[in-house]
Amino acid sequence: MSQSLKTEDFRFDGTRTFHHKKTATKIEDLYDDKADYAAQLADFRTTIDELQSLMYAHNRYGLLVIFQAMDAAGKDSTIKHVLSGVNPVGVKIQSFKRPSDNELDHDFLWRHLLSLPERGNITIFNRSHYEEVLVVKVHPEILTKSQRLPKELTKDLDKVWKQRYQDIANFEKYLYHNGIRVIKFFLNISQQEQGKQLIERIEDPTKNWKFEEDDIKERAYWKDYMNAYEEAINATATEKAPWYVVPADDKKNMRLIVGKILIEELKNMNMSFPESTPERHAALQKLIETIHEQDASAE
Repeated sequence: MSQSLKTEDFRFDGTRTFHHKKTATKIEDLYDDKADYAAQLADFRTTIDELQSLMYAHNRYGLLVIFQAMDAAGKDSTIKHVLSGVNPVGVKIQSFKRPSDNELDHDFLWRHLLSLPERGNITIFNRSHYEEVLVVKVHPEILTKSQRLPKELTKDLDKVWKQRYQDIANFEKYLYHNGIRVIKFFLNISQQEQGKQLIERIEDPTKNWKFEEDDIKERAYWKDYMNAYEEAINATATEKAPWYVVPADDKKNMRLIVGKILIEELKNMNMSFPESTPERHAALQKLIETIHEQDASAE
């Protein structure tokens, strides 16, 4: 590894302010070469799998991992590469697209509540309730025309955003009080790197399916999105539900950082395998003879 990986460099928990313009989108490589990167990532996958198995056996905690980013920042590939080695029984991935009519007939947190992790499991939100203070803030007509709120509640939009920040912070505090840990990632890609990724999707026929014309339209609002991210992160970064702002111009670095953070957060949970009593151990030992008898009768 060409430099040590200190996850606190990327952590925002309310003790310092996030300034997008002062935050790097690219850092020195955390790997020596492709082989070193692959070896590190494989080790991270194994460790995450072991910790998730421990969490499943402990059955007291759940883990909600949120990924937010601009288009083409690498949310899907990061989830795939970092978590591909984890037992699929213990991991669920939930992507949130444009709300359906049924979802719009409920409060903005409703559909996210339905997808929260069970104890012992990890749930990944690919986009999340934060879209309500990101894309909706950049395009407030979504709020005023599509979300079916009473008009008197949308007259003061600044008040709406402050209320939603508070609602989200309270929601995440509630989850913590119920044993659900929350980790939030903002994959911080530069506008120039995003442009390269979008052009690649256009030039490579096998990636055309990933390209959406609306991505180009949204790039015109880049500064508005960065301001929205900055405000949302600073308003909701807490010790119990921290944000991690991860440089995303180099995908390999990004995946290694995400993997290391997940490991550290899982290790911070007070978990252990259920202990067996001497009585139960003795009772189970007796079953060994029964197994041998069953095998003998089957011959």
